[in-house]
Amino acid sequence: CMLALTDVGLTLSTLPTTLAVLWFDYRLIGFNACLVQMFFLHSFSVAESSVLLAMSFDRFVAISNPLHYAVVLTNNVIIRIGLAIVVRATLCLFPVPFLIKCLNFCPGDNILSHSFCFHPDVMRWAYADITINICYGLYVVVSTGGIDSLLIILSYTFILHTVMDLASPRERIRALNTCVSHILAVSVFFVPGITMSMMHRFGRHLPHTVHALVAYAYLVIPPVL
Repeated sequence: CMLALTDVGLTLSTLPTTLAVLWFDYRLIGFNACLVQMFFLHSFSVAESSVLLAMSFDRFVAISNPLHYAVVLTNNVIIRIGLAIVVRATLCLFPVPFLIKCLNFCPGDNILSHSFCFHPDVMRWAYADITINICYGLYVVVSTGGIDSLLIILSYTFILHTVMDLASPRERIRALNTCVSHILAVSVFFVPGITMSMMHRFGRHLPHTVHALVAYAYLVIPPVL
């Protein structure tokens, strides 16, 4: 349910401007509206990363200690996990719009690479020193997606260790089959997300079509799947 909500939120945060381009060929967005969209876009991205981490913990408990699963992951615990995810995403992204708002931008129209406001894409138009914005953006990426992906890998290391201790090969396959959908969800979320971030850092020379395709793979494919 949490994963579905974050997917819907991530899609809805970009839907208004995307549909405006596709339906009405309207290609303008106000500065404040851009900041709001950027906040929700990145907040839901952090929330989705956190939900995938919580799901890996869920799989670990279900496989390593199935008899205590209902005791460990009670409704109260799940509600607390959900609240922690919301608080984490909000606190991490709250400073970002204010850091952008402090910058001076070149007069005239600033053309974005996407039909939505993406943090690296917005700040590159600033006519000022953006070192703080770059450093804080890197901090958010490392402290959320970076740590989450490492903890997901760690949880699956423990899961594999538990599965290999099972006596029957059939039991091993059954246990691993319960993780397949989560592994695919992690892959379709993290791979395009990391690719898009790396392209904005190091692949500015790539054609605009490549940037657009990777961005929509990141925003559209995971919720659809």
